[in-house]
Amino acid sequence: MVTTDRISVVMADDHQPLRARIRFALEEGGCDVRGETASADEAVRLAIEHQPDVALLDIHMPGNGIHAAQQISRDVPGTAIVMLTQSTEDEDLFDSLRAGASGYLLKDTDPTLLPDALRSVLRGEAAMPATLVTRILDEFRGPTKRRFMRKSAAVSKLSAREWEVMEMLSQGLSTEDVSKRLFVSPTTVRVHVSAVLRKLSVSDRESAFRLLRDE
Repeated sequence: MVTTDRISVVMADDHQPLRARIRFALEEGGCDVRGETASADEAVRLAIEHQPDVALLDIHMPGNGIHAAQQISRDVPGTAIVMLTQSTEDEDLFDSLRAGASGYLLKDTDPTLLPDALRSVLRGEAAMPATLVTRILDEFRGPTKRRFMRKSAAVSKLSAREWEVMEMLSQGLSTEDVSKRLFVSPTTVRVHVSAVLRKLSVSDRESAFRLLRDE
């Protein structure tokens, strides 16, 4: 159990510019980055060598981040595992959790929010966008009623993240509320909304909501 705000981290991602931005944000947020790499095998080696509080892993890197998570979970059980990925696929989410991950964050997460997200994992909380938590609950509870029809022609034009943003906004959440739940900046939320309006050829959110409800 970590007793101070300063935590140690090993990170792995094969996109070096992104890795540099994440490292900067972590260090600015009071994290001690013990090592970084671009491959899964090296991530395992670094985790065994440094015994960090957290291993922050990409999924689709050489050697496969989920395999690295399995090995770290087995060989360094005191290290919490958080995936940082572009994938919103259910298969990647559930495979990561089965491999031992305690968090699952998307790469459009505001990097400045990462230090607190990692600390939340060490406190036993879930570091995961609320919409992905909902998917996990749905897996156990069965289908739940949603405001939008997933198979409507309008929804098919949107990315998974755009759909998540509009679903949450339709429930009455503010832009700031959505940004906090998805671990992104309010500006990112607005960019997603603008993209949705453009794709649906409408000028305002209410018009988009009507299309997405398949009315």
